[in-house]
Amino acid sequence: MSSTSLRIGVIGAGGRGGLAGHAHDPAHGVRLVAGADTRDAALAHFRERYGADAFVTHDYRELLDKADVDAVFVCSPDNFHEEHAVAALEAGKAVYLEKPMAITVEGADRILRAAYEHGCKLYVGHNMRHMTFVRKMKDLVDAGAIGEVKAGWCRHFVAYGGDAYFKDWHAERKNTTGLLLQKAAHDIDVLHWLCGGLSTRVNAFGGLTLYDRIADRHDPSERGDASFQQENWPPRSQTGLNPKIDVEDISMMQMILDNGVFASYEQCHFTPDAWRNYTIIGTEGRIENFGDSPGNCVVRLWNRRCDYNPWGDEQYYIPPVRGGHGGADPSIVGEFVRYVKDGEKATTSPVAARYSVAAGCMATYSLRNGGVPMDIPPLPPEIVAYFRASCA
Repeated sequence: MSSTSLRIGVIGAGGRGGLAGHAHDPAHGVRLVAGADTRDAALAHFRERYGADAFVTHDYRELLDKADVDAVFVCSPDNFHEEHAVAALEAGKAVYLEKPMAITVEGADRILRAAYEHGCKLYVGHNMRHMTFVRKMKDLVDAGAIGEVKAGWCRHFVAYGGDAYFKDWHAERKNTTGLLLQKAAHDIDVLHWLCGGLSTRVNAFGGLTLYDRIADRHDPSERGDASFQQENWPPRSQTGLNPKIDVEDISMMQMILDNGVFASYEQCHFTPDAWRNYTIIGTEGRIENFGDSPGNCVVRLWNRRCDYNPWGDEQYYIPPVRGGHGGADPSIVGEFVRYVKDGEKATTSPVAARYSVAAGCMATYSLRNGGVPMDIPPLPPEIVAYFRASCA
């Protein structure tokens, strides 16, 4: 790779693979040149968008064999992340890996080890670190607006859960481990980031309480329709669910972080409303977001003693931005390009991404074993040191 060019391949060119399009900037030497997917329609769309000379294949290994591919986006389903990321790193490619890194702790550790041993750049797609409301909360914490952080929690209302996670591969443990990993990996990472630590011990409770009662399932040979439909309400009126469902639709976990902070996370997949609510409490105040979509979101700060005060002492309205996921998608892809081309420090940390996987996995094991506390296995110091050098 020259200092002025970057040639990118995409494994999982359809679906979330469209994210990589934010990197395509031929005027500045960045081009998407190769796509791999199991579906012909995804490959046809890739070639239509990036040119008839774009290389497309059903076999991701053929993409990795191409010498003119410098970096790879891994946007395949979660249960393929480990295989695809390790292969790309072993091929000497810089890797953008969608979250969660893997569906097991061992898988995430194998990815980190491959990057370390082959001296490759690894970037994990925790795009919530680029969401403007999260960054505002991070800025307030770092500025000392609430003193020393002591507690954090997140409530996640997943109104679209029945559409997005119970009609396709997400609904099966073998593909995701569970939604306390697959869906919560973002939120665990944000809690870690805002609270300034990483989980060392977790426990959890939860269960499959609603979607197992729905008898209408699509045929195993069909691809489930995971698109959001406003009329799919109430939740038990859903149709066309995945033939097998063995992941939980309610889960709640507790975390002890390595800096002594206590944190918790709650997730429900059949709420009428859809948003994430974070509360961070310190020795001199607390902050909380209301709404998580720029233009319809406010972060409130309480730092004076009071009775009930729903508005806070300060309010920070988050203005509208352009781009998917509240502007986070183009922002994170832009940072990845600069990380690979220019050596810019990464906001996202592969080490922190691994700990979000570890916390989610161990909490899932706790949930399925009566809520027993589970310790998070630590990483070897040489792995931590390798990635620390490239992260902000």
